[in-house]
Amino acid sequence: MDTIKIGIFGLGRGGGFNDNIIGNNGKIVAMCDRDKNKYDEACEGLEEKPAYYSDFDEFINHDMDAVFLANCFNEHTEFAIKALEKGLHVLSECMSNVTMAEGVALVRAAEKSKGFYMLAENYPFMKFNQEMRRVYRSGKLGKVLFCEGEYNHPFNLDDKDAHKALRPYPEHWRNYLPRSYYITHSLAPLMYITGSLPKRVTAFPVFAPFNEFETVGTCVGDRAAIITTLNNDDSVFRVTGCAAFGAHENSYRVCGTKGQIENLRGQGENVSLRFNNWEIPEGEEEARVYNPEWPANIKELIEKAGHGGGDFFVIKEFFDCIRENRRPEFDEYFATTCASVAILSHRSILENGIPYDIPDFHNEADREKYENDTLSPFYSKGVAPTISACSRPDFKPTESQYQNYLNLVK
Repeated sequence: MDTIKIGIFGLGRGGGFNDNIIGNNGKIVAMCDRDKNKYDEACEGLEEKPAYYSDFDEFINHDMDAVFLANCFNEHTEFAIKALEKGLHVLSECMSNVTMAEGVALVRAAEKSKGFYMLAENYPFMKFNQEMRRVYRSGKLGKVLFCEGEYNHPFNLDDKDAHKALRPYPEHWRNYLPRSYYITHSLAPLMYITGSLPKRVTAFPVFAPFNEFETVGTCVGDRAAIITTLNNDDSVFRVTGCAAFGAHENSYRVCGTKGQIENLRGQGENVSLRFNNWEIPEGEEEARVYNPEWPANIKELIEKAGHGGGDFFVIKEFFDCIRENRRPEFDEYFATTCASVAILSHRSILENGIPYDIPDFHNEADREKYENDTLSPFYSKGVAPTISACSRPDFKPTESQYQNYLNLVK
């Protein structure tokens, strides 16, 4: 298969991928969004306009090889399953599932499908994370012992235009997002670098309501979730979900028996590589800081892409898997492991840090344990949340903060 025909569902996020798809020899043949204006915006610059659909069921009947699901964070599973049942390859934005039952259903659908499932997690493909994977997998750092991953994304809630755009109505998913749920940007890079798989999780919240802002619509008073996993190789990860402390930053550290590598906070794409002074590998220094280079032949395409080049590589990997008929590394098992850590770490928070075992959805016994577990912190099709989104279930913004929010979005 040379040119891959793909359709995009959800154009608020998905409409920004045109160059990445075309640059990887793909053709956008269909787009689907309830808002026709988003379709018109997404078509700007395209030589040939894709077909437009407002209905997903009609959209997946279009002649195409694959779909890219870029719709709302809490609504991916249903549409992924429908596309997989059509035999289409599926690239899905995170999270793959927001309930444990959805994770079971997704794995079962993917196993039966002729199409591949891949999680569109882009942070592992940032330059420094690809370099850390290369160095770790060379064996120079020895066996992994401990890793850290942080995704810090504070937000000015008094920025009225951004607030209204990102939280346009009271039941919007961002107003009910537990801090542990947006975990893939901090966890997935560590899994990608080391190959380690979380098997047990515990977590604690950083509870600190947003009292400095006048406009608050969220029912989550936590600034972060501090999550610790014990992994299948006895290593330990410590990660945040989407944190709102410090400055906007994503950082990672991998510590092995022989040395460590990390990207340096506040220093762009620079990487620090250090070894124990009694076992420095041949050709290496005890310590150095450097900026890895992108491959020259695709450097221009990468640097135009979003998220530090990660958006380009997500599409490249997805298309390569289809063309080479190979299973994606970020398949349904990888995706639902990330989601299970997110969901069960939040339950750990609600239960004062008790540990939870992470299921392996290869195993039918683990699937049966969770196949009816539909607890969700989100509104869905008019159904209210069935589990608190905040570590303190009685938390609410102040009356004046919430009224300001309602006035903003009414």
